[in-house]
This record gives sequence, C-alpha cells and structure tokens, in this order.
Amino acid sequence: MLKNVDAVKKANIYFDGKVTSRTLIQADGSKITLGFMLAGDYIFGTNEEELMTVLQGEMAVLLPNETKWKTITEGETFTVPKNSEFQAKVANYVDYSCSYIAE
Repeated sequence: MLKNVDAVKKANIYFDGKVTSRTLIQADGSKITLGFMLAGDYIFGTNEEELMTVLQGEMAVLLPNETKWKTITEGETFTVPKNSEFQAKVANYVDYSCSYIAE
C-alpha cells in the first residue's frame, strides 16, 4: 500500500496506447509508476535503474547483457540497469509497477 503520494494526472502512453502508466510521487520524492501492457512485443529504454514488479499476468523479458528470456509472473520482480534497454513480450496482459532506484 502506498501512503502520502501525489499522482500526476496525465497518463504516460506508449506504443500506440498498448502500454500506459500513471506516475506517483512519494513523500520522500521517489517515483513509482503503475501501468498496464496489452499483448505485444516491446523494447523499453531506461534513464534510471528500475525495479519492475508484475502485479497480474505474465511477461517474458530479455534483460541487458543476457541471452535467455525469463518469464516473470505475478509477484515476481526484475531489475533493469540505468541507461539500458530491455525487451518484453506479453501474450495477454500485464499489470505492473515500476520503482525508480536512486543512486
């Protein structure tokens, strides 16, 4: 549960609306996004280190410097380094959260 957060009202919309998220800013200034992905193949870039959590559904990810895809399911997390890219394949849908890790 998140407490004492401010929500950015405008949605982040990517890939022609197939991926959307909302940004929440916590009391300490850290950011988290809550999002939803429809079925598709995606490549995401990062500016900051990110901790992704699958809340519902599942996705396959190919992380930087790895050669094998990993399936991430409900409750599982993965970390993506800053200034990198990762690939995601979603067969049905994914409800997710993304925390941005400060240095």
